[in-house]
Amino acid sequence: MGPVTTTRLRSGALAWLLTLQYFAVETFAQSRMDHPYSRAADTISALGATDSPAHRLMNASFLVQAILIVVGVVLLRPALRGGAARAATALLSLAAAGVLIVGIFPRDGYSVGHASGAVAYVVGAGLGLIALAYALRPRSEVLGTLLALLGVIGTAMTVFFLAGVTGYLGVGGTERAAAYVLPIGLAIAGAALWRMGGGEPDAGTSAGSGTGLRPRQERQLAREGERARRAEQRRARDEALENAARQVHEPTRAAADEGADTDGEDEIDPEDPWATSARRRD
Repeated sequence: MGPVTTTRLRSGALAWLLTLQYFAVETFAQSRMDHPYSRAADTISALGATDSPAHRLMNASFLVQAILIVVGVVLLRPALRGGAARAATALLSLAAAGVLIVGIFPRDGYSVGHASGAVAYVVGAGLGLIALAYALRPRSEVLGTLLALLGVIGTAMTVFFLAGVTGYLGVGGTERAAAYVLPIGLAIAGAALWRMGGGEPDAGTSAGSGTGLRPRQERQLAREGERARRAEQRRARDEALENAARQVHEPTRAAADEGADTDGEDEIDPEDPWATSARRRD
């Protein structure tokens, strides 16, 4: 797996940000419906059926969504951490395969294939976000917590939708609660990764700086170097003060020792006739 260069990271983040295109296309397709359509009562698949005026655009949006998810997974895989990275890659790929099948096989005429793709998408979406949360939590605990929350909501709504527990939000509302979490979560993750950075510098960037380091690393090394320089200055200053203090005290001590020796010689004079024998011997 290659390094996460700045260009690679931003390209992957942009791919996940662009998954929000789904909401724009869905809104447009709904506006083109020639009969009443309710997001709470009607499923997403109805917008891609052949009786929908914008069904081609809607199904194209599903295909684009699958491509964007996979591109983001491939480019950002080295930025994910731990064993959860493998789970996130597999589950998000499952979601991408599911939405791809949904786009290729509309509900009318390919009901079994379409349903299988829809189930794969919503299952991979919720669980994939939970795995992605753990894979990104080392980078940001806030981001990991938010993605985990979205994943739990999506997984719960998936269980309710598949079990037919749709009385509160409606069939369409429950399905959307299970499906919407993925583009929202991927867009949040993409924006956060774009802002945090964390990739290796591109060749041009490294050549320009001459160090091969990211600006943040260069600043950190500069601060550490400045702290080391100041510590060396303090050590040299303290050593100079100690040397100066020794130079001041040593002459005084030497003079005192010399005076003490001279006094001793005057007190004990071997030629003094009045000195005691002990003093002469000394």
